[in-house]
Amino acid sequence: MTAALLAFAILLLAGMPIAVVMVMSGLAGVYTIGGWRFLAVLADQMYSGVAGYILIAIPYFIFTAELMNHAGLTEQLIRFNNALFGRVRGALSHVNITVSLFFAGLTGAAITDTVAIGKILIPAMKKQGYDAAYSAAVTASSSILGPIIPPSIVMVVYASILRDVSVIDLFAAGILPGLLMAVALLLASAFLCWRRGYPRAEEPWRLSVVLRTFLPTIPALLVPVIILGGILSGLTTVTEASAFGAVYALAIGALGYRTLTPAKILDALVVTVRFSGVVFFLLAASTVLGWFVTRSGIAREAAQMMSDVSDVASVQMLVVIALVTLLGTLLDVLPALVVAGPVLVPAMTSLGFDPLHVATVMILTLNVANITPPVGMTLMTASKIADVPYERAIVETIPFFLSHMAVILLVAFFPAIALWLPGLLR
Repeated sequence: MTAALLAFAILLLAGMPIAVVMVMSGLAGVYTIGGWRFLAVLADQMYSGVAGYILIAIPYFIFTAELMNHAGLTEQLIRFNNALFGRVRGALSHVNITVSLFFAGLTGAAITDTVAIGKILIPAMKKQGYDAAYSAAVTASSSILGPIIPPSIVMVVYASILRDVSVIDLFAAGILPGLLMAVALLLASAFLCWRRGYPRAEEPWRLSVVLRTFLPTIPALLVPVIILGGILSGLTTVTEASAFGAVYALAIGALGYRTLTPAKILDALVVTVRFSGVVFFLLAASTVLGWFVTRSGIAREAAQMMSDVSDVASVQMLVVIALVTLLGTLLDVLPALVVAGPVLVPAMTSLGFDPLHVATVMILTLNVANITPPVGMTLMTASKIADVPYERAIVETIPFFLSHMAVILLVAFFPAIALWLPGLLR
């Protein structure tokens, strides 16, 4: 185990790609267990990590999100949400959050939401008098909803790695916590906008305007209804629903909105291939490290360590949240998941925690890593769009980070928040 940890630390500090780090540290660990004869099984392990039928859903979800972005859905949603808030103080800040909430049901990836929404709303917010760092912070913080409210690429990856809970249960478990996070963000946004005197919208609230701007969004907003409705009702598998969602998105973009050109579709395909390649390489690499973790007994040692810290369940959960949050400051969400999941989840399950509850808390906490420095990919992206120093954006993110953590603690201490909806579907 020492050799694997040493290799992991050295390669990570050297700046090697995280997938290479996982493969090499896994190789070092496997060699210490069984020598060269164990290395022969690694190719088979890497293949098995990407051979799951459910993983076909990942490129379909990515393709659906890219088609929706290229079809100009962002502008439609912004117009609708602008009409929805009317002359509320800080309306554009609230619009940023609610658009991310709608987008969460379409994309399943935080960075996609940040780019799609940030390129339009951040310049608009700056023009209306919002601080640039605040504009970046609220955009990055609300984009976290993408991988929490289904469909979620992170949840599909989790289910393929650990296989202790189904992706359907994960999707259902993420809905209520995701909505609570959106409410918490809106409360933080309302307080900050009131305290700083950010501007109101120019147009008053009118029902006719709300309805007129809502109607064009209906075809696109049916995408998550089709995907989740098919999955949660049991009519389709996750893979079938994701494929149907992609076909529907292509149809409404090309034939309904008439904004998808062949060039845009090709660009969406290229982005899908690139992003999918990264995800599948990470999954293949994670199986090597995961196999070593299973054979070496690290999970048992982690369980023993947490039980030594305290035998109180709430304290043990707080330890996991702290460890995952710390790991998230160093790694992006998916790499952190494939590193921490095989160690912490079996440990917590062996201590008597519900595996679906543990999975939900871990996914919520890991997604907050999108706004925690020094990595914080969505915050870094939003700060570049806003043309503001990363350090200033970090400071502005603190109230939104605290609102996210409040919801995570609420879910951790009250498991029914995550388990209620999946229980209804069983």
